[in-house]
Amino acid sequence: MKVRVGMGFDVHRLVEGRELWLGGIRIEHRLGLLGHSDADVLIHALCDALLGAANLRDIGYHFPDTKGEYKNIDSKILLRETMSLVRAKGYELGNADITVCAERPKLNPHIPAMRQCLAEVMGVDADDVSIKATTTEKLGFTGREEGISAYAVVLLQKL
Repeated sequence: MKVRVGMGFDVHRLVEGRELWLGGIRIEHRLGLLGHSDADVLIHALCDALLGAANLRDIGYHFPDTKGEYKNIDSKILLRETMSLVRAKGYELGNADITVCAERPKLNPHIPAMRQCLAEVMGVDADDVSIKATTTEKLGFTGREEGISAYAVVLLQKL
């Protein structure tokens, strides 16, 4: 069996007047992430990891922010399309491991819902999706609550 590993990273700035979407779910917070789409930094990092593992370039190549059709788009749609691209090359997800860096809001209570949402969108078992949350101990842009970042690593298997 052929396996491939991909790594993704994304970051978005926190601003007033936007909803906060992470892992496909809306989280109550006074700030939201700024971006052309819904700015779901977790899903964007996951898409980049999937695309990278399948040698399909990156999320900006497939879903450019210069195209109006992606303005305010739900990132779950991008993830679903990414999985279609990956599967078209004959790969299936082995597992995904994702880390979100945010000082606030506290994300641990939302992780089960995020895992379930992502699993449903990707058509995989929730046990194949790991999500962890951490802070940067008040250091850097994350610690100053200026933005949120996410890292994702995936294992793809060629069937």
